[in-house]
Amino acid sequence: MNREAFATTLLEDILNSISIAIVDDHPLFREGVSSALSRYDDLIIVAQGESAADALVLAATYRPAILLLDITIPGGGAIEAIRGIIAASPETKVVMLTATEEIETLASSFRHGASGYVVKGVGLRELAQALRRVANGARYISPLMSSRLAAISAGGPRLQNRLTKRERDIIWLVVEGLINKQIALRLNLQEKTIKHHMTNILKKLGVTNRTEAALRWRTLAGPTDIYDVLSAGTGKSAI
Repeated sequence: MNREAFATTLLEDILNSISIAIVDDHPLFREGVSSALSRYDDLIIVAQGESAADALVLAATYRPAILLLDITIPGGGAIEAIRGIIAASPETKVVMLTATEEIETLASSFRHGASGYVVKGVGLRELAQALRRVANGARYISPLMSSRLAAISAGGPRLQNRLTKRERDIIWLVVEGLINKQIALRLNLQEKTIKHHMTNILKKLGVTNRTEAALRWRTLAGPTDIYDVLSAGTGKSAI
């Protein structure tokens, strides 16, 4: 192969590769994942870290296509860091790599902007495929969690028909602890509009205040509303 052909091939490989940063507080696990993924020519590990603060720095510095993030990193704040990661590097997709199998944690991850949720213990081939799907614009959930979501959805009536899409957006922000002014800023609406929606929400849920509304919504809607999250935007779902 002459020099020009080699340069062309190298450029094509770079353009087709997926840059990945890994953030996990266990060095042995983190390095093991890095080493395993490096077996694939199209998956390039560009950086590693061990905390939410590291994740923000790595996103801003390396702007990886994907940032693999462990939910249980020291100091907490992994889920809350998702929005910061995306703000620092809008092109970066966050994939949660975790041992946590709680549906509400899955739902919260996607509400904060995650593009994937992979349970630790997954095989190397599945992890690699998950990263490729997310890089191509899909949203990915491990089969185990996907099966749980399907079972929950089939287990009883959902609340989507009780509240409008806008009301569901608002009540989830109430669940997160935001006040009306903050919700208005988040959704780019007038505060009086939020108050109007809250009045309807309280009436539909049969409660008298926002605290009761948040508790009732979490109890009744729970994780099944993750489907609203997955269907939001233009991203494709791969559940």
